[in-house]
Amino acid sequence: MKNQIKKAYDELAEHYHKLRKEESNVKFYKEILETPFLLKLTGNVKNKKVLDFGCGPGVHAKFLAKRGAKVTGIDNSKESIILARKESPKSEFFVGDVEKLPFKSNEFDIVFSAMVLGHFKNWNKILKEVNRVLKKNGIFVFSIYNPFKEVLTKVKWRGKEFRIIKDYFDERLICADWKNEKKKFTVSHHHKTYGTIIKLLLKSGFELLDYEDCKPPKSAKQKYPKKYEETINVPNFCVWKLRKK
Repeated sequence: MKNQIKKAYDELAEHYHKLRKEESNVKFYKEILETPFLLKLTGNVKNKKVLDFGCGPGVHAKFLAKRGAKVTGIDNSKESIILARKESPKSEFFVGDVEKLPFKSNEFDIVFSAMVLGHFKNWNKILKEVNRVLKKNGIFVFSIYNPFKEVLTKVKWRGKEFRIIKDYFDERLICADWKNEKKKFTVSHHHKTYGTIIKLLLKSGFELLDYEDCKPPKSAKQKYPKKYEETINVPNFCVWKLRKK
């Protein structure tokens, strides 16, 4: 499963990176809806050592570097890292396994991660590694799909379509198709309930400092009316802020 996801990110890296910069649905979800909340909860990064965990094409690394952070990025997608080195040339990037980080213990002030954890069924290795590389009282900020969004199902009744939450307590693999102009790839996420997530985080040596459901700004309503309407009623993403004990 890990190799399947890596292949998808390698193949789609350039396509999705391009869409993030155009007036597209990808830009709405990433740049307008998710990223502002990640940066908000991360807070002041000036002169901080930040690990961009699953850094992708380096967009977040660039934002963090502009705010004065010393950024190191890691991702298992070689093609994403090639883009990241161009996107944020002042940052340092590595191709590597996020379940076995090639960094010293107590090295980073902040670990920052956008939409990575959800790809994994078992978070224990990742959380252990994040905890290890963080300094004491270090901050871990990450985003995932909102657990309610993941189990939203469309149903029809009397000629109208509705969305309902179905099988929330069934923690399972959920697959979606991602594509570029030439190919389509199946990419998986693992649905977990809020209860499971919170227990995993607390058992891994973190304390919860803050949380945000990603709410679209009113300024996006005119340009992205359909996506605004969807995400103002059901949050697509959520962001968590933790501190290492």
